[in-house]
Amino acid sequence: MKTLYISDLDGTLLRSDERTSEYTNSVINELKSKGMLFSYATARSSNTARKVTAGITVEIPIITYNGASIVESVSGKILCKTAFAPSEAKEILSAFLACGITPQVYSYINGAEKFLYLHDRLSPEHKSFISTRKGDPRDNPVQNEKELFSGEVFYFLAIDCPEILCEIKEKFREKYKCLYTENDYSGDMWLEIMPKGVSKANAALSLKELLGADKIVSFGNGMNDSELFKVSDECYAVENAENELKKLATGVIGSNDEDGVAKFLLEHFKEDK
Repeated sequence: MKTLYISDLDGTLLRSDERTSEYTNSVINELKSKGMLFSYATARSSNTARKVTAGITVEIPIITYNGASIVESVSGKILCKTAFAPSEAKEILSAFLACGITPQVYSYINGAEKFLYLHDRLSPEHKSFISTRKGDPRDNPVQNEKELFSGEVFYFLAIDCPEILCEIKEKFREKYKCLYTENDYSGDMWLEIMPKGVSKANAALSLKELLGADKIVSFGNGMNDSELFKVSDECYAVENAENELKKLATGVIGSNDEDGVAKFLLEHFKEDK
């Protein structure tokens, strides 16, 4: 049996300092050298994911943007991507603007990932998030609303008034993939909108097929991992996970700050061999 282990990052594999610990790095690298198939599924881009997991060498593809893309971990080459139709992107952006919110728009421009935004029209919370992305090659501030439609749009992010974000989520939740969640670090409410059918679950199944794996064992902490849990043969919630996710889990393991995923892998991969 070939098992594919897939972990969420923020709140699961990453500690509260937004990094993998030296212990987690050493355990995963050791087990990978013995044949373990390990990857991660994250809302992050491959660029920011690689930074916070710098101590881990992942040779197999990774799942990024909550399943909107599958990327070669070493080269950064996009293997699979999903984007909005132009009319869909226009509908979503228009809805945000009509409510007085200007979102951050993620787009493929000339084959490269970019995020576009009007800095002066972001909320203070959103500006704070943007400030953490200084030097990011995807950073692409624009001058007007028209430029927000540039390229092939695949993701929207808004960090703003929770009540308004909730209204927009309700408006589109049947038509698109909407995630309305509290950020693990800032406590701000985020609304992320992706094309219909995008999910960590669908991307994980594609990765499983690509690698010829027989089963999936997954790890997570939030309800955005619930679909991934449902397609996994085994699924484990870290101790700090949301209670609703724990109810879906095969079991509960140590928290992210206790290296729960690494300790589970160290114990159970030996049984897998």
